[in-house]
Amino acid sequence: MVLLSSFSDISEGIEFLIAVGSIVGLLGFILGLIFFLLGGSRLRMKMLAVILTSLILMNICGVYTGTKYFRLY
Repeated sequence: MVLLSSFSDISEGIEFLIAVGSIVGLLGFILGLIFFLLGGSRLRMKMLAVILTSLILMNICGVYTGTKYFRLY
């Protein structure tokens, strides 16, 4: 019983980390896109890196995982 409980706690922790990764990726994509459109040339290159990293994070974690987990919609 104790071993099963610890595996349940670990799986809940992993699910939470995946949901946080999804939210961080979505927030990074939105802010990166805004600053990419409004920023200067040096900022655009940095924001392009942020957008690409956010897209990779959203692909790994899932786009809607965080919004369902935290009940944002």
